[in-house]
Amino acid sequence: MSDYQPLDFEKPIIELEEKIETLKKELGDQNIDMSPELTAMVGKLKKTKDEIYNTLSAWDRVKIARHVQRPFMLDYLKNIAEDFTELHGDRIIGDDNAMPGGFATIGGIKCVVIGHQKGRDTKENLKRNFGSAHPEGYRKALRLMQMAEKFNLPLITFIDTPGAFPGIGAEERNISEAIARNLRDMMVLKVPVVAVVLGEGGSGGALGIGIADTLLMMENSYYSVISPEGCAAILYKHRKHAPQAAEAMKMSAPDLEKLGVIDGVVKEPRGGAHRDPETTYASLKEALTVEISKLQELDVEELLDSRYNKFRNYGVFAEG
Repeated sequence: MSDYQPLDFEKPIIELEEKIETLKKELGDQNIDMSPELTAMVGKLKKTKDEIYNTLSAWDRVKIARHVQRPFMLDYLKNIAEDFTELHGDRIIGDDNAMPGGFATIGGIKCVVIGHQKGRDTKENLKRNFGSAHPEGYRKALRLMQMAEKFNLPLITFIDTPGAFPGIGAEERNISEAIARNLRDMMVLKVPVVAVVLGEGGSGGALGIGIADTLLMMENSYYSVISPEGCAAILYKHRKHAPQAAEAMKMSAPDLEKLGVIDGVVKEPRGGAHRDPETTYASLKEALTVEISKLQELDVEELLDSRYNKFRNYGVFAEG
């Protein structure tokens, strides 16, 4: 990826890759046998990748989850759905471009899809509000959930937000009520629900479309009640402690799978989904079709009981 934007911990890898490319070009231009030197550099590159990518910290994964070149919801739909028809508006206030949704067919399965969408440049980020949905986004999502139930279609939600929009307008239009209503109504939806955290899964903004029978996370995503920076500002009195907060909160996919908060992790190519999007698309498509097919085998009563028990069993506590 010639225009790849490396993260700080990836710079040794990028430097070696550039040296190898330069050496290959010199070998081709001058017809000199430097294969031992090239072999040594390739070996060093592999070792460096192993050292970096096999020991990623929670904070490193947060950085990968936020990478501007990482695939977003509409990128996934373009590559894993046979068709996608977007629907607009909450029928109360208006449309919210931060929360696209509509009908799609994935792996031959007709379904309703909803999710957060970020932007890659200033213009698109202003349009998508940096992936932070307004109340009308959550009310539009609820309208589409009700359509999924009406037409007996499975629901897939794609979570990728730092959090719901905290502006004055959102508060005036009662964003807390919109999210709370979604939590209540998703719990009793009579169709299979699969949610997947694509990148950032922040606070109630993520949970507002996250009540699901099966919750998946991409390998380099995070899911948390608050951002690492927000936690650091509250507990450690400064945002510079965000890496420490990220580690303490156990917000990465591997940690949450161990804790039983999520149901599965979708593997990503080494370095993140943005390093090999095509492989990532295939992995997620397979995971979604497998999970939906499993859930479709359950009758409505089994589905609702399973969903209820899933959330009732979260967390462990002891009385002293």
